[in-house]
Amino acid sequence: MSEVLLRIEALKKSYGALAVTDDVSLDIKPGELHAIIGPNGAGKTTLINQLSGSLRSDAGTITFKGRDITGLSMVERVRLGLVRSFQITSILDGFSVLENAAMAVQARSGSSFRFFRPAATETALNDEAMKALAQVGLDDRANRRAGSLSHGEKRQLEIAIALATNAGLLLLDEPLAGTGKEESAVLVELMRSLKETHTIVLIEHDMEAVFSLADRVSVLVYGRLIATGTPEDIRNDPDVRTAYLGEEEVA
Repeated sequence: MSEVLLRIEALKKSYGALAVTDDVSLDIKPGELHAIIGPNGAGKTTLINQLSGSLRSDAGTITFKGRDITGLSMVERVRLGLVRSFQITSILDGFSVLENAAMAVQARSGSSFRFFRPAATETALNDEAMKALAQVGLDDRANRRAGSLSHGEKRQLEIAIALATNAGLLLLDEPLAGTGKEESAVLVELMRSLKETHTIVLIEHDMEAVFSLADRVSVLVYGRLIATGTPEDIRNDPDVRTAYLGEEEVA
């Protein structure tokens, strides 16, 4: 396997005179959980949008699995295995938990799945969806309406939807946002288990979670990367502490 799964080179995005991502270069290694941290307004979500294909970059290149994907759409990137979950949950509340996951399998496989046809006619599709739900601990809620889930469970479902696309690299944008202590603990353990099978790029403000989960951490401040290293390296970096970690409660 290549030593680099995702390569970001000199990526830029500006709005007028404001450089939101400014010459960002970074390599993501296969099998690592790489956290990107920084203060509000640092450009973290903009960077994730650029990586996922929902936002076109002004300059720079993105290479995934050795292929230049800079000009590809979000759908094309998903088909290659680069999948993003959203900072704000984006599920279909009126459909069941299973149907939400099944639609992701359908998008990947091109199935002729129709919700009003007997479930038995799409056994393979539902089996794949159930497998993704089981990975996130929601298989026992498969037949519940997605809108009835708690906030934390919706975040789990969002990750299940990403998994159902056969994602090889997960872009997770603040999965712990708005969750309570118990829900956060469940999601942290879920991400810890996903590390065994997936490469993950994580944006998160919960420093305790970041430092317990990440193999490497990159710090983005005013659109520029100021440091990349192990959690211990970042924790002890004086420039990082001055620019960001000094604002946070990091034990």
